Amino acid sequence: MQQQPVFKFINVLILCASLPLLGCSGGEEPAAKVTETAAERPSTMSAEEIAALGDVIARVGDQAITFNQINTMLNSSAVVGVSVPALGTPERDTARIVVLDKVVSANLLYLDALRLGLDKDPTYVKAMQEFTDGMLGSQYYRNIMAGDIPVSETEIQAFFNETMKSGTEMTDELHTQIEATLRKRKLHERVAAQREELRKGIEVEVYPDNLAASEDEAKADDAPVAKYGDKLITWGEVKDTLLAAGRGAAELDPTAMEVDAQLAALQMVIDKRIMADKGREAGLEQDAIYNARLNEYQKTRLVNLHRARLAQQMEPTEEQLKTYYDENRNSIMQVEMRKLQEVLLESQIEAEAMKAKIDSGQLTMFQAAADHSIAPGAKQNLGEVGWIAQGRAQPALDEVIFKLEPGEIGGPVESSEGWHLFKVLDVSDAQFDDFTDAETRKLTRRRYIHDKLDQYVMDLRKNDFTVEVYENNLVRLGQKEADMVARLMEQAAEPGSRTEQRIEELNKLIGE
Repeated sequence: MQQQPVFKFINVLILCASLPLLGCSGGEEPAAKVTETAAERPSTMSAEEIAALGDVIARVGDQAITFNQINTMLNSSAVVGVSVPALGTPERDTARIVVLDKVVSANLLYLDALRLGLDKDPTYVKAMQEFTDGMLGSQYYRNIMAGDIPVSETEIQAFFNETMKSGTEMTDELHTQIEATLRKRKLHERVAAQREELRKGIEVEVYPDNLAASEDEAKADDAPVAKYGDKLITWGEVKDTLLAAGRGAAELDPTAMEVDAQLAALQMVIDKRIMADKGREAGLEQDAIYNARLNEYQKTRLVNLHRARLAQQMEPTEEQLKTYYDENRNSIMQVEMRKLQEVLLESQIEAEAMKAKIDSGQLTMFQAAADHSIAPGAKQNLGEVGWIAQGRAQPALDEVIFKLEPGEIGGPVESSEGWHLFKVLDVSDAQFDDFTDAETRKLTRRRYIHDKLDQYVMDLRKNDFTVEVYENNLVRLGQKEADMVARLMEQAAEPGSRTEQRIEELNKLIGE
């Protein structure tokens, strides 16, 4: 099966609303804007040049965007508002272009943030320090501390016998899972001993008098709360963590002492920092997975910070908000909608006779639609045509439809298709049509800032950073994916295939 490439890349600028890198929530989006600059128009490339790109499908300044990166995002439920079509389909190609454009926009904001020096912002620096400590500490914990815990074959077999159903096969994958489970269990049992081993040779001091039960006590951020080796931990660095630990303990048990929960949380902070330092000493900063995650978090965090700052700067005045609503009212408001059932007939005489039968109870609308309507699909959907927005139907139809009450039969009314009888099944009232309404103002403000951010990124594309999209490589890789899927489907359909074996194994398990 050969997939026909559907790409003709246009740069559809859809900023923020569902982009994970921007940390935005889902919600209504304004109409997409279309733009293309000279720098973004993909040029014709030779086969050698395309091959040299590997899986790079675009560049924004010095930031490369890969085919694999886009596919990973497409498979993530975090990409709110973007469907996840099957691999190798034209729909997948279309969704990939949408996600690619979102990633281009995020990279533009990232480069702009670096240019503005936001990577020196204290909030950002603190967040990155916490992230790197957490990542390195966790890796050290898993690779070195947890890795030293032995699990014997006897223990694995005993666990298998106790927990698995009779007849279950001990596969390599199951063996690994059981080993990890037992190692984790042992690790929890050895926490105290591990802490003692971890801190060997490191002097640790805690200053409980510098802890605060609440923000109201207003401890100075530079007040030291602990010291390990020659490194201080100040109240400002850990106050959010410790206050949360205290509140959590009090919520679970009103008699609990918040300071005890804070001290326990502080001990964990100390352990994590020591593990992070040991991880750096062990060279874990060179790990490829660590660096990939660090780069992703760094970009995400910086874009989030930049976007929040921009949104704050773009906060509209009352006059600006009202003007924006007036200019965009038709796209902001949701008009009244009716859920309809119809019977379509060829002549007015037929339509009037049919309405008389329905009014008298001789026929229902469902029967009339199934047996007499000439509308396509009427027999299958029994005349239900779904929701119709006011102003979207032909004027004569619209006038009749939006005067009906729920359950009332309207018509006959003529259109270019024939003569219609209508019944209103449900009504959805108009929304966001009053600027003084709180929800309308909230939506208008969100749309206003969204449009301003949209324009900001568009200007970055046009004036500040080079955007290159390698259309030929995008098409090539999409076709390669489609060919692979077709090949796997053919293999799966062959007798005795691995897919067939797995289905048989699954059926056996279900049967048991």
